Amino acid sequence: MKNLKVSAIICAAGKGERAGFSKNKLLTPVAGAPALWHTLKKFDIPEIDDVIVTSSACDFEEISSLCKPFGFKTVEGGKTRTQSVKNALNSVTGDIVLIHDGARPFVKKELILSCIDAVKKYDSGICALKLTDTVVSAAFGQITDRLDRECTYRLQTPQGFYTADIKRAYALAGDKTYTDDSAVYCEFISPARIIDGDEENVKLTFKSDFLRDIPAFSVSDGENVGFGVDVHSFCEGDKVVLGGIEIPCGQGLAAHSDGDVIIHALMDALLSSAGLRDIGHYFPVDDAAYAGADSKELLKRVILLLREKSYAPANISITVQAEKPRLSPYIGKMVEVLSGICNLSKEKVAVSAGTSEKLGFVGEGLGICAYAAVTVKKL
Repeated sequence: MKNLKVSAIICAAGKGERAGFSKNKLLTPVAGAPALWHTLKKFDIPEIDDVIVTSSACDFEEISSLCKPFGFKTVEGGKTRTQSVKNALNSVTGDIVLIHDGARPFVKKELILSCIDAVKKYDSGICALKLTDTVVSAAFGQITDRLDRECTYRLQTPQGFYTADIKRAYALAGDKTYTDDSAVYCEFISPARIIDGDEENVKLTFKSDFLRDIPAFSVSDGENVGFGVDVHSFCEGDKVVLGGIEIPCGQGLAAHSDGDVIIHALMDALLSSAGLRDIGHYFPVDDAAYAGADSKELLKRVILLLREKSYAPANISITVQAEKPRLSPYIGKMVEVLSGICNLSKEKVAVSAGTSEKLGFVGEGLGICAYAAVTVKKL
């Protein structure tokens, strides 16, 4: 059999309303980074040739920012999961496609590879777990039937198919909606093949799922994850410094140094990834030596601190929230500055910007906030 190209679709276009968060649950921090980032990381493997991530219009900028360091493509989803997968299938280039829930960040590489192998052997591969409890159906609070638990399963993702087959199935489905892709495949192509799932491959559905004791994230040997946040309020002035770039604003940012919230968030993320103290420990606000300091120079010192611990940056993703100034014309320059200092290609550095829709501290125009998620590699 010729070498087959494998694509993956990661579904991240939902609102996550059952989780009770004010925004997409996949953008909620888990273990130091947005939940979706962990899912993306699991598919950044040599066996997957390209990845397409679905996003709602309101989350598109932020999700694209998370995808950019991996080189993954972001497409706009639809009102339903079914429509989102249909949209993503238009961008699939692989002979085989795996479809995975963005809310399952604990998936293991072994399960991904088993799914690919099942498609090659059986034309499909659906991760599933056999139920061990007694299973019944009920109506109006009364049991109506008992199901044979020997042939009853809970389905998981990823679910794998030959691309041509699942595209045909979705085309035949018309406007019908489905909760998973195996249902479409079974209805229009053939019975799908079940493979052993994984108990740790849980789905983040409710807020309690984010608070429970969760399985440890596995990253590549020698890699750590870091997360940082910084905020500064506006003060008198005529410009701000963000990502090492001076930007006209009509106000400044109150800070002991130059108030560069982007670099400050990045510095904290890098330091935390290596198990080091925060920036206030290394650059105290009561130390006159750092009055008005250039944050680019401080970032260089943080890189040296990481190097002493035998770490170096691998990926950087930054999101800025600001009502003003307009940042989009400057993002390219920021990426250039940050990639240069961190010795990374521009493709490994993502910066996105948005507003807070007039809500809260940032929304009321009182200041600017930045979040940074990073990975660092062992040297």
